[in-house]
Amino acid sequence: MEKTIAEKHRTAPLVTPTDLGSNAVQDLPPSLTALLADVFALYLKTKNFHWHMSGPHFPEYHVLLDDHANQLFAMVDPLAERVRKIGGTTLRSIAHIGRLQRLLDNDADYVTPSDMLAELREDNKQLTAFLRETHSLCDEHKDVATASLIESWIDEAERRTWFLFETTRSPR
Repeated sequence: MEKTIAEKHRTAPLVTPTDLGSNAVQDLPPSLTALLADVFALYLKTKNFHWHMSGPHFPEYHVLLDDHANQLFAMVDPLAERVRKIGGTTLRSIAHIGRLQRLLDNDADYVTPSDMLAELREDNKQLTAFLRETHSLCDEHKDVATASLIESWIDEAERRTWFLFETTRSPR
């Protein structure tokens, strides 16, 4: 039985032209897609804590976490599109994110505000490390476009880490 046009398109491989070598196309998309899964996980955790923040510093923390979540969400589309531009495929579902994410979720019924901020500080610090690892891989494959994006994201993650650190520091 002959396949319909729709069936042919569903089974056609995604091949995006790129001047990056075949090793780059093999190595970079999985690394970038894992990074994307971590960004989604951190975005959702940040929104979770934003929604469930309480206490005397509620207004400041609520706004801070919303700003952080917006920064993370702004990374999603450029990151996924970069995977596609270099010839890879990327996330397809929430389950896919769950299989790839390296940052841990927090499903607790209650988390203190200080624990929320400390956890997000450590997650952003870990995200910075993942970004640096991926940047090194980009350098290895001479993918300057992806490396350039990652450099900005490293700066943003370091800034979030710094803000969360300063927010949780005890006064002297």
